[in-house]
Amino acid sequence: MPELGHRRRMLVLAICCMSLLIVSLDTTALNVALPAMQRGLDASTAGLQWTIDAYTLVLASLLMLAGSTADRIGRKRVFIAGLIVFTIGSALCSVAPNLDALVAFRMVQAVGGSMLNPVAMSIITNTFTEPRERARAIGVWGGVVGISMAAGPLVGGLLVDSVGWRSIFWVNLPVGLAALLLTLRYVPESRAPKARRPDPVGQILVIALFGSLTYAIIEAPNAGFVSILPFALVTVIALAGLLWYEPRRDEPLIDLRFFRSAPFSGATVIAISAFAALGGFLFLSTLYLQNVRGLDALHAGLWMLPMAVPMFLCAPLSGRLVGSRGPRLSLVIAGIATTASGVLFAAFDAETSDVTLFLGYVLFGIGFGFVNAPITNTAVSGMPRSQAGVAAAVASTSRQLGQTLGVAVIGAVLATGVGASSYKDEFVSAAVPGWWILVGCGLAVLVLGAVTSGAWARGTAERAATGLESAEVRQAAGVSA
Repeated sequence: MPELGHRRRMLVLAICCMSLLIVSLDTTALNVALPAMQRGLDASTAGLQWTIDAYTLVLASLLMLAGSTADRIGRKRVFIAGLIVFTIGSALCSVAPNLDALVAFRMVQAVGGSMLNPVAMSIITNTFTEPRERARAIGVWGGVVGISMAAGPLVGGLLVDSVGWRSIFWVNLPVGLAALLLTLRYVPESRAPKARRPDPVGQILVIALFGSLTYAIIEAPNAGFVSILPFALVTVIALAGLLWYEPRRDEPLIDLRFFRSAPFSGATVIAISAFAALGGFLFLSTLYLQNVRGLDALHAGLWMLPMAVPMFLCAPLSGRLVGSRGPRLSLVIAGIATTASGVLFAAFDAETSDVTLFLGYVLFGIGFGFVNAPITNTAVSGMPRSQAGVAAAVASTSRQLGQTLGVAVIGAVLATGVGASSYKDEFVSAAVPGWWILVGCGLAVLVLGAVTSGAWARGTAERAATGLESAEVRQAAGVSA
């Protein structure tokens, strides 16, 4: 891809951020709309989990395929396809007649979404080639998450209260169309120098692994252990199949050699932990504010501002810190703040006091605001540029898998402890195990952030990148011969 001028690079960054905005805005607005959807569609707690997890599950399953396909056939081409499918999926969600249809249309949305964020990150990585400029661009990217966190609950709450929950999907339509037109005009095409071959077996194993694991977790409280045992077995078999099959392919869907890099492996687990905390936090908070405190959607959205504003303010600060001092400080701050927030809710029932609820939201916003930039930067900066799409897709997959598991696990814990007849009385005590899970996620971010960001870890990243580049050279020589 030819070098672009500064203004053109900024425009490309803005277009890519538009795709992130509609995906993130959709998620945060949907969380505020959950109680209204529960009433309108007569949905159970498990039904609410599926409206979120059907999307994140499909997204997690297809992100790596989208990343490698974009590297192979062209990132702009795949990005355009993603905008079209996501916008169509949003329109379908707005007219869904029942819960099953909504879940199905959310999956259509996810097919489009899988072609957006990792491909956009790959476009950014190949547009901003200077490390410091790339770190700042990624900081802006992370700031968009903060904007969506701030705007999503308010926009969603206002729309739900004034028009109805279906209207939250309308926001995606004009933004998606604008991003599509701008992409056609201004984003240059780029692709990896050497095309990666498809890996259908690996893709099927990934779908089987994520799908069976999520189903088993969500349905366990209602179906019982015996009923979910077949899905647990499928999970184990699919994981074993991936670990056996993928290293034997020259061009696997999941290149396990990436995980020889301690920073990359750490970033993957940190992403799962941080986004599991986010998914669980939003799920518990939304249900508590509206179903227990009795707030309407708009006021519940306003209560989320103490979390959203620090996310917005801390994300670009984190990007600058990563660019100037590396990822460790941002990750340590993120781990401490997230853990402290979880402890407030788990040990001190922060929900029961406005002051502690406010403080818990602020701390979580700080923690999540600092965590995103170092995850993304670490995932892509140590890898060869030719593998940027796949590396970014693995990082994005980790995020979506984490959010899927957070909603599934914490929702299942909540469903086990809450009875339908006395929901308000039981909610706070039933949510305590979920908050302790969030504490564990925060500690994982803290410990792994400290361990995988030092000199030893950087050495493993350099060796992994050298090995990947050497393997590419040998494969190219073999093809030429």
